[in-house]
Amino acid sequence: MAPDATFTIGELAARTGLTPDALRYYERLRVIAPVRRTASGYRVYTGETIERLRFIKQAQLHGLTLAEIRELLQVDTRGGVGRCRRVQRLLQRKLAELDTRLTQLQEFRRSLEGYLAQCNRTLAESPEAECPVVEDLRRTK
Repeated sequence: MAPDATFTIGELAARTGLTPDALRYYERLRVIAPVRRTASGYRVYTGETIERLRFIKQAQLHGLTLAEIRELLQVDTRGGVGRCRRVQRLLQRKLAELDTRLTQLQEFRRSLEGYLAQCNRTLAESPEAECPVVEDLRRTK
């Protein structure tokens, strides 16, 4: 792609797999820079925007929220220790959130294993019996 290539919102949407509404939303949130407009008011995007959108999509796939992505993207472009500390704090927060989610998922997995064991015992004893899991879930409502 030529460095000076430009794209309309429809072309950018087609190239990135995003909708024009999503692109306008990203612009409002400032995860992509405000774009220049033609004399007739059409948005004109550059190749840099495509690169930024690729980063955003990758970050989302790895569990970052748009607010977190915006925070990363708005980090002082001068770099240095301050920039690295902001990124460090964001990553520490994200890891703490992931640890909490992992704990919750492990607890849920243990519950499902217990329910599966109940089903297996019941089916081994009497295939015509009521499902103990359904009965248990009805009682806890």
